[in-house]
Amino acid sequence: QVQLVESGGGSVQAGGSLRLACTISGNKYGTYYAMGWFRQAPGKEREMVASIAPHTEHAYYDDSVKGRFNISRDPTRNPFFLEMNSLKPEDTAMYYCAVGRTWRPRTMLPGDFDYWGQGTQVTVSS
Repeated sequence: QVQLVESGGGSVQAGGSLRLACTISGNKYGTYYAMGWFRQAPGKEREMVASIAPHTEHAYYDDSVKGRFNISRDPTRNPFFLEMNSLKPEDTAMYYCAVGRTWRPRTMLPGDFDYWGQGTQVTVSS
C-alpha cells in the first residue's frame, strides 16, 4: 500500500517562505507517479496548487501561486517538495500531497490522484 507523509508546514509571516516535503513509502514496483500538491482552506474545496509529470520535469501551477511556488523532487523521485515563497495570508490552508498514474498540463481534480497524505497546516499571518 502506497503511503504519503507530508512535513514542513508551520506558521510564518506574510512574505516568508516554507518548504513542504512529501515522502512516499510502499511503492514496491517503483511506479513513476505524477505528483501534486493541493490545499484546502476552511469552508472551501480542495484545490490543486501544483503538479509535476511522472516522466519529465513538466510542471503546472495554479495562477494564484505561479512565480511564487515551485514543485520539485529528489533525483530518486522520493521525496518531492513544494517550495513556497512570498507567502500571503490567503495561502493559509491545509496542504496535501498526492500521487497518481496520469498527469495533465492543466488544473487537475482530487479524483485524478490515487494516494494522499494526511496534510500539513500552513498558516500565514499578515
